[in-house]
Amino acid sequence: MIEVIDLYKEFNGTVVLKGISTTFEKGKTNMIIGQSGSGKTVLLKCLIGLHKPESGIISFDGRKHTELDIDDQRQLRQEVGMVFQGGALYDSLTIEENIMFPLKMFSDQSKSEMLDRVNFVLKRVNLDKVNNRFPAELSGGMQKRVAIARAIVMNPKYLFCDEPNSGLDPNTAILIDNLIQEITREYDIITVINSHDMNSVMEIGEKIIFLKDGVKAWEGSNNDIFKTENEAIVNFVYSSNLFKKVRQTYLNETK
Repeated sequence: MIEVIDLYKEFNGTVVLKGISTTFEKGKTNMIIGQSGSGKTVLLKCLIGLHKPESGIISFDGRKHTELDIDDQRQLRQEVGMVFQGGALYDSLTIEENIMFPLKMFSDQSKSEMLDRVNFVLKRVNLDKVNNRFPAELSGGMQKRVAIARAIVMNPKYLFCDEPNSGLDPNTAILIDNLIQEITREYDIITVINSHDMNSVMEIGEKIIFLKDGVKAWEGSNNDIFKTENEAIVNFVYSSNLFKKVRQTYLNETK
């Protein structure tokens, strides 16, 4: 479990995160949602160590990040997989080289062992015969699957995804959502997804944290959203007429 306790973060005197406390659970797709400027991206960056909070605690299975020495921080880094918004693949490297990059940095495996692992994760994300191709030769959806393959190549305990569906068509977005959820359950890892895609939230949001103006305004599951009376989350999620109709149908059926 990842535990966040009373987390504060500010930039140039402006407080962006205001006492966030929550947990992210193992084997579930945990999602951070909120409007632009709500603090969701800052929270994700604090979790992966790109931002240092002013105060508060981030604990990874009982290990407080701020109390780890350099060796323990390196060990934790090896347990983290990251899927960036744009994929963040190296254009000048082949797909095989992109996925092998973390192994070269953090493992002492032989070349053949690394290649076996690369082929294993490529198969897991349903990609075949792309080892020697370059990112520009792949579609956006295929690039995201490569990014997921690279994120899980070290067999991480924690998987972080920043807007994994950004720039994808609806059908491909569903495929990526399902893949992330499948991997989370299959490997029993802690997955945290930063998203603005309400389709993703309603489809795979097993644990949802809703931020508003730097404060945790609500948390629950996608099923809880249908039942909640919390005005902030209702206004955010049901801003579209489609979701309003879905919610009303659900409420009518459960009366």
